[in-house]
Amino acid sequence: MAGVQVFEAGGYRFVEGVFQYSGGVAAQPGFEIERARFARPLPLADAYAAVEAHLMAIGRPSTAFAACELRSPAPFSDRGFYEFNKVYVQTLARWGIYRDGDRPVNPVARTNVCPMYGPPAAPLMYAFSYTVPAAAGRTPRGSFILAGSGDAKNGDGSFESRIVRLNDASPEAMRDKVDLVLGEMARRLTLLGMRWEDAARTHAYTVLNIGHLVGEVFAARGTTPAGLGWVYARPPVVGLDFEMDVHGPARDILL
Repeated sequence: MAGVQVFEAGGYRFVEGVFQYSGGVAAQPGFEIERARFARPLPLADAYAAVEAHLMAIGRPSTAFAACELRSPAPFSDRGFYEFNKVYVQTLARWGIYRDGDRPVNPVARTNVCPMYGPPAAPLMYAFSYTVPAAAGRTPRGSFILAGSGDAKNGDGSFESRIVRLNDASPEAMRDKVDLVLGEMARRLTLLGMRWEDAARTHAYTVLNIGHLVGEVFAARGTTPAGLGWVYARPPVVGLDFEMDVHGPARDILL
């Protein structure tokens, strides 16, 4: 069972995950998480430069980088996803965030999905989140970002071997997939000391029908206090059908 670690250099704690990303982040006392969305998503190399420039302009170190949201052209194979992520973490290592070794540690949360329509030619960064000091004299509310999680059980082995109801898009299968992911989101919220009521937005990423589940599953369980945003996109690995993330930033800005 994953636990929670504190990334002191960034001012946030994170749910332990895999080398690609953590399960989610929450601001430590004295800090808040701010989310910035690019008006026009940027290719990764340009986005990294823009992130560095923005953090420098507001007086924050690169280690304040806590989460990002990517858009990719199409779902990866297991091997392709691994190779993409080995390149992705190189920038995080340069920023003093990612630590390689026998047991790699990556505190940064991430969502990476593939738009069904108008897909990019190459992976883009859509948004990113980072910590800032809380305003003097004000006690900040808890702020957090949960990483995207898809319909594959946690554990070792290929994605295909862990996907719930693989290649089944029936209403009953979609319920099982949503059940799994909602359970994982609830687990991460609890680990970070948060609740569904703390969410500013909840996103569902799928191109399959979940309309029959919005009321009787999402809403009935209290998982959508601020509504549900359905993004018509596929998860990032072949075979996955459904993904979610949950955001509770202190504020959003547009770059």
